[in-house]
Amino acid sequence: MSKQEDTYLTVDVPGPEILYKDRKSKFFGYVFPITSEDDVKPIIEELKKKHHTANHVCYAWQLGTDTVRYRANDDGEPNNSAGLPIYGQIQAYNVTNVLIAVARIFGGTKLGVGGLISAYKTAAQIALDESTIKKKIITQHYKITFEYKDMNSVMRVIKQKNLDIVSQKLEASCSYVISVRKTKANEIFDIFNTMQYIKIES
Repeated sequence: MSKQEDTYLTVDVPGPEILYKDRKSKFFGYVFPITSEDDVKPIIEELKKKHHTANHVCYAWQLGTDTVRYRANDDGEPNNSAGLPIYGQIQAYNVTNVLIAVARIFGGTKLGVGGLISAYKTAAQIALDESTIKKKIITQHYKITFEYKDMNSVMRVIKQKNLDIVSQKLEASCSYVISVRKTKANEIFDIFNTMQYIKIES
């Protein structure tokens, strides 16, 4: 993702379960939205309970936009034959904050490493095709502190620049937390920073 971009692709809700078959082996594919690495383990444990006859539940996940973290897990399949092909589809679809898992139920015929790579890749691809992928905006939050008398000046900028107020406190002095598109963040900071009696911080 280039520094100029301020959007990313992800899923809001889990995709439907998909089934891909290869020489009687069944591959059940899933896509889940995640917000942290802690989300992964409970989802995988649930899938292992659901598919208690599955020999392997392999997966890959990615988190972040500027700084990306990811992991690929073969769950006992030959090295790099499952997790990395699944992760390859995360990269191909350019999605993040997602977990893709594929549960395999062995059908009696060995597929070989090449066959496994192809099957896990295909299951992940179908699962992503069946999911609703959405474009989201990367935003930055700023806190603005000011006196009541300066509210009109602050509101004028907020309206002109079409900014969102995430939260507000109107007490002895006022403070807003505003949400700004990443590509506009420096410009908005500079506008408020040059206004007298108004404090802005990230």
